Amino acid sequence: MNPKHLMDSFQLQPKKSLGQNFLHDPNALDKIVHTADLASAAHVLEIGAGTGALTIRLAQADVQVTAIEIDERLIPILQQQIQDFPNVKLIHGNILDLPMHDLVGDEPYSVVANLPYYITSAILRHVLEAENKPQRLVLTIQQEVAERIIARPGDLSLLAVSVQFYGKPSIVSRLNPAAFWPRPDVDSAVVKIEVYPAPIVEVPSEAIFFRVVRAGFSQKRKQLKNSLGAGLEISHPEAAAIIAMASIDPTRRAETLALEEWAAIARVVAEKGV
Repeated sequence: MNPKHLMDSFQLQPKKSLGQNFLHDPNALDKIVHTADLASAAHVLEIGAGTGALTIRLAQADVQVTAIEIDERLIPILQQQIQDFPNVKLIHGNILDLPMHDLVGDEPYSVVANLPYYITSAILRHVLEAENKPQRLVLTIQQEVAERIIARPGDLSLLAVSVQFYGKPSIVSRLNPAAFWPRPDVDSAVVKIEVYPAPIVEVPSEAIFFRVVRAGFSQKRKQLKNSLGAGLEISHPEAAAIIAMASIDPTRRAETLALEEWAAIARVVAEKGV
């Protein structure tokens, strides 16, 4: 059922504070489910079930679905929508407050979600930093954020490095605002992230790697020796020496460094005990 009709039947209005724009276009929903390749997944975690349009399609794929919804007002709608699907487990809560292991245990799983755009980065970190990472994520997100995630060296951001450290992102399709109700003010895209079994670069630890990357992007417009020095709380000459030991020009800027170059700096930082 159309999300507007569902909301009207329960005398509800979407909450802007929760970024509620419900995807209802049948073709877009089918594309998401097809992209998720659910035949290979025993378990699907849906973040932000909304009024259940995607939840139902996932349930029909004959996999176990755990659907998370933060808005308590929508729980009765979802309960009505999934009443014929015993393979759906509905949880009222904020995904950022829920330990991933409690949701998926140790079994393989995928994440499928129409994410609230204002917390996309936080949700990605929460999921990708979990001990048991998903095999795949298929996400509807703001197109501008999608473009940032798939960026290459020269236009990288902290978000892009963070995602690409864990998996290979690609844009599957772009969605017209008319595919949602209410219509968002921005364009949207469906992104697939194929998660690596292990990071594709050698790092001393994830903690050191991301400490270095966050430091490097702390003053993005400055040369790397300056931003890394400030972020690591060392002098600029010390930072320049560390970067040079990784065979990188200290005058470059953070957005130009490839994943392996960040890993090389992280290895030097660990070796030097900075």
